[in-house]
Amino acid sequence: MNFKKLIIVVLLAPALASCVQGAGEKQTMGTLIGAAGGGLAGAQIGGGKGQLAATAAGVLLGAMIGSEVGKSLDQADRMYMAQTRQKALDTSQSGQSTKWVNPDSGHSGTVTPQPAFEQTPGRYCREFQESVTIGGQQETAYGTACRQPDGTWKIVST
Repeated sequence: MNFKKLIIVVLLAPALASCVQGAGEKQTMGTLIGAAGGGLAGAQIGGGKGQLAATAAGVLLGAMIGSEVGKSLDQADRMYMAQTRQKALDTSQSGQSTKWVNPDSGHSGTVTPQPAFEQTPGRYCREFQESVTIGGQQETAYGTACRQPDGTWKIVST
């Protein structure tokens, strides 16, 4: 991503977060993370002015989705989701969903990894689909995670 696109993402994300009046920390964080992820995803589309428009649209869409999810996900939900993501990326076959449920909030989700691939020599990554269900509403996101030297998986794009 070039510098101009990065500036757009960095400038729009806090502006969008400030629009969420009365938002709690979870919702603000969800807005910021969603805006950044959406901007990065949008930046992968097209070229020139079209790419700039896709980046801006990605920021807006990501912020809206992130705000809604962040409004409801608490720290325990995020812990269940992160642990399940690590487990699924480590041990699940491609296309096999691994589910998590927070018994306190009732929120749930699934992580479905795709085949591993070698991004660069010795660096293995997996694309994945992650769904979160809150109050009967399901949101789905896609990302890529790469295995770190310590064996954990780090999300490199959403």
